[in-house]
Amino acid sequence: MREIKSTKKTSFLKKIFIKICRVLGYELMDQSSLEFPVSDKKSKDTLSIPGKRSFSLGVGGLPITRKVQGIDIIVKTCTSVQLVSQSKNRIFEKEKSEYTFRTLKSLYKSALDLKRKFPKIFIQFTIIDIGSDDINKNKLKTFLNDFPFKFINLDEKKISMEPVTINKNNKIIENNMATTMKSIYESFNQAQKCKDLIYFVEDDYIHKTEALAEMIFAYEKFSSIFNKELFILSTDYPYLYKKLENSNVLIGENYHWRTVSESLLTFLTSNKMFNKYSEKFYDMAKNEKNPFEKNLHEIFDKELCLSPLPSLSIHCSNVNSVFGLSPNVDFKKIWDENDN
Repeated sequence: MREIKSTKKTSFLKKIFIKICRVLGYELMDQSSLEFPVSDKKSKDTLSIPGKRSFSLGVGGLPITRKVQGIDIIVKTCTSVQLVSQSKNRIFEKEKSEYTFRTLKSLYKSALDLKRKFPKIFIQFTIIDIGSDDINKNKLKTFLNDFPFKFINLDEKKISMEPVTINKNNKIIENNMATTMKSIYESFNQAQKCKDLIYFVEDDYIHKTEALAEMIFAYEKFSSIFNKELFILSTDYPYLYKKLENSNVLIGENYHWRTVSESLLTFLTSNKMFNKYSEKFYDMAKNEKNPFEKNLHEIFDKELCLSPLPSLSIHCSNVNSVFGLSPNVDFKKIWDENDN
């Protein structure tokens, strides 16, 4: 007669072992089903615990020592100027307002996703607008009703600073640049009031829904690993592939990240990092350089800056711009998903 082995005892011991692992903070993986019985998750689920532990399949877990408490998202908007220093059309060839509205809609959707994955995080939006007409200004205020937000109308607010621009022999472009620099200056004024992370965003960056959560997961993980504050980008800029430079590749939650030393003016950092380099930031807003982001690049020479692979947002510049189309990204899909 075949011996019938009891599975009751095995099942009971397994449950006890899982409970012990849960108390001790260990994770188990069922190799046959790719399930994680301690956290009751599957391999396709988010395995990290915000503010507590980062976990990547195949690499393992690590404790989070730098918990993100909140994020201020500061968006600079202007629906009247197509491109500050060019007369070319943007990809899809729409009115500038269309890019601004889709940027805000994508950020709203991404913030909802972030709140779902990081339930305790504080999220606040600040819109700094200059040059938009009243109809567009009113529409800008309707995108973010589920979150605390501020709307700053720079057309009515006096900026006690006159930017120094580079002579371009074109008064329209020079005036556009001066207006942009005033908006940047005000964004830095607002950043001084922020208590944790700050995400500076220009109004032609349309984000994937998972963008903000992936950036926060990455910030917690890598600032914990390296024990320092850092810079995070949402865009994988094509111009960084035009030259051969060494780059370290790191594993995030669902994306890879690589070290870079340059970016444009859409980036995330902390209030501590902003305060550390506040003079360089304000100088960038007051005195135009070539390239404009020269001060930012000098900061990146000293600090860690990470860019996602593939991109988490699309920069809607001209199709031929080296600052525009990120590689291996479905631009049309992201554009259509954020139709307003």
